[in-house]
Amino acid sequence: MAVRKILRIGNPLLRQTSQDVLESEVGTKEFKKLIRDMFDTMRFAEGVGLAAPQIGILKKIVVVGSEEDNNRYKGSPAVPEQVILNPEITPLSEPGEGFWEGCLSVPGMRGLVERPYKIHMKWRDENFEPHEETIEGYRAIVMQHECDHLFGVLYVDRLKSTKLFGFNEDIDDEGKILD
Repeated sequence: MAVRKILRIGNPLLRQTSQDVLESEVGTKEFKKLIRDMFDTMRFAEGVGLAAPQIGILKKIVVVGSEEDNNRYKGSPAVPEQVILNPEITPLSEPGEGFWEGCLSVPGMRGLVERPYKIHMKWRDENFEPHEETIEGYRAIVMQHECDHLFGVLYVDRLKSTKLFGFNEDIDDEGKILD
């Protein structure tokens, strides 16, 4: 198991745009190790997803996966484990009522972000095979959040209001700010 250091907000690498993954890269030992390390890091940190820039790699790589009702997001549905390369997202709905997002790069905090609940996504997998899917609900939120990292965007840039942002221990499971 190789857990990598997760960069935190303020690190300039998190604000850069990543490069596409080339087909020639996916078969290498380095690439396969990077994918394993990303999953190990995500699981160790109890995350739902992790983007390569979060560990200092400026490539368009995202890993996702979580069990139902995971520790970070009580009552959430499972997200299947996937490797996502070079994603393209097209919104299919207007932003929804919002979801209290957190991020491994902004530890201990949450904020209300309104995103489309339905998207169309194209990507390549770890074998560089193409995929295309319409995704809805919580999984669509996760995909958008993680893919934002590939373009130097953090969820704090998309907050509905800075008044709807705070520390985890000050926000209940429904997103209400505790007094």
